[in-house]
Amino acid sequence: MRSATLYKVLAALMVLMAAALLITHTTTLDTLALPLWAQVPCGVAAGFGIGVVAAIMGVAGGELLIPTIVLLFGEDIKTAGTLSLLVSLPTMLVAFARYSRDGSFAVLGAKLRFTMVMAAGSIVGALLGGLLLGVFPDLILIPVLAVILLVSPVNLARHD
Repeated sequence: MRSATLYKVLAALMVLMAAALLITHTTTLDTLALPLWAQVPCGVAAGFGIGVVAAIMGVAGGELLIPTIVLLFGEDIKTAGTLSLLVSLPTMLVAFARYSRDGSFAVLGAKLRFTMVMAAGSIVGALLGGLLLGVFPDLILIPVLAVILLVSPVNLARHD
């Protein structure tokens, strides 16, 4: 698949996930409420798909994991965020090993200052976010996540 096509498919997926989140958040629709025997294969399939997308894009996949955990397994947004971190860790380790072998990390040397500043900001942001965990209700968090999912495809769709 060409890169431009892949970006457009990912953009469409994010828009669909944002719509699904907003619909389940603003109506009486519940999550998929699948029985356990169906959740396991659906979870494995979703994890596989997200892992492939994450590896291709070079990301951890949280932008897809959180809505999937909320919609497929019925977890609240905060629990989904925590689970996303746990699920993302093996994905990031595998991607790190793969990218380090093929020379993709050479850009880190060229952009070392940027990388260090972003890493420091991420650490501070994670610490602050952990302290604020119980402050913002789902009523605010879900629409914010939906907005992020709707803004991200604009950048993805512009890639050629």
